[in-house]
Amino acid sequence: MNSNNWVFLLAMLFILVSCNEGNKNKLNDMANEQTSETKLPYFNSALFTPEWEKGEHKIPEFSFRNQNGEQVTNKTFEGKIYVADFFFTICPGICPKLTKNMGMLQDEYQGDSDIMLLSHSVMPWHDSVDKLNVYAEQNGVNLPQWHLVTGDTHAIYDIARNGYFADEDFTKTQEASDFIHTENFILVDKQGYIRGVYNGTLALEVKRLIRHIEILKKEL
Repeated sequence: MNSNNWVFLLAMLFILVSCNEGNKNKLNDMANEQTSETKLPYFNSALFTPEWEKGEHKIPEFSFRNQNGEQVTNKTFEGKIYVADFFFTICPGICPKLTKNMGMLQDEYQGDSDIMLLSHSVMPWHDSVDKLNVYAEQNGVNLPQWHLVTGDTHAIYDIARNGYFADEDFTKTQEASDFIHTENFILVDKQGYIRGVYNGTLALEVKRLIRHIEILKKEL
């Protein structure tokens, strides 16, 4: 065999090895993508660092009143996947968008008793049960799937900051009495763990949230 033939064979061998390695890399990438799309991380701090093992943080005990004056507690959401947010009825800014996008979730999961929605008023001194009831009628909020809740200001602000990690500015101000205004939707699983955070003003983020809800529905 002459030298030209040896060069040709070596070149072909190099190409075959390179293609094989490339295919392996593609398969590894696909496997990683599949893993990230079939399991959601856990979030155990306000840093929202994704963790793949269960942590200790769960939504703490709470008790509020909804738009019908009914008591709403952790047991209301026991064994359910739910999305939580924070709003107030006279908000002229982001709240209408949050309510509209929560409405998208309500429409998507209408009749699905495993999916619930929870909106906390961050102006409870204004948003009485009666005010929430009117707001619910104006915005097509339907029980038993979607609860608008009011209650003690300290209790709502405490669970927003220490339960849902919902107040981004709190890490800067550290003032417990400062007004909470957040655009976050927080995804909570059937065991009370936080599994996702999303910009509730963006329709694209709501679609991502829906994909993640579908992933959680498949968890045992």
